[in-house]
Amino acid sequence: QVQLVESGGGLVQAGGSLRLSCAASGRSFAYNAMGWFRQAPGKDREFVAAITGSGGTTYYEDYVKGRFTISRDNAKNTVYLQMNSLKPEDTAVYYCAVRMRTTIGSTKMADYDEWGQGTQVTVSS
Repeated sequence: QVQLVESGGGLVQAGGSLRLSCAASGRSFAYNAMGWFRQAPGKDREFVAAITGSGGTTYYEDYVKGRFTISRDNAKNTVYLQMNSLKPEDTAVYYCAVRMRTTIGSTKMADYDEWGQGTQVTVSS
């Protein structure tokens, strides 16, 4: 059974950094695209970043470009989201997700098949 477990969230001051991890289990995901999304209170879930199975191509939403970096370690079956220069508007629950049938990344929620439970990130001003 596929399981995704996020960790690394917490409370940080504006300008600070956090690194989120998403540990996948059930099988190897070395050939699967993975992504990070977030959902702030009262708002829809939105795309943050994605990465292809090999890690060779990454995708970012404009509001995180230059501040966030997605990466993966296929030997550990883990995807990371390094978040720098955090802003209060980055406050949200962050979710990782996997595309089970392709290595190609996507910015669309509907393209992802399995999701983690999320980790809370709170950025204070």
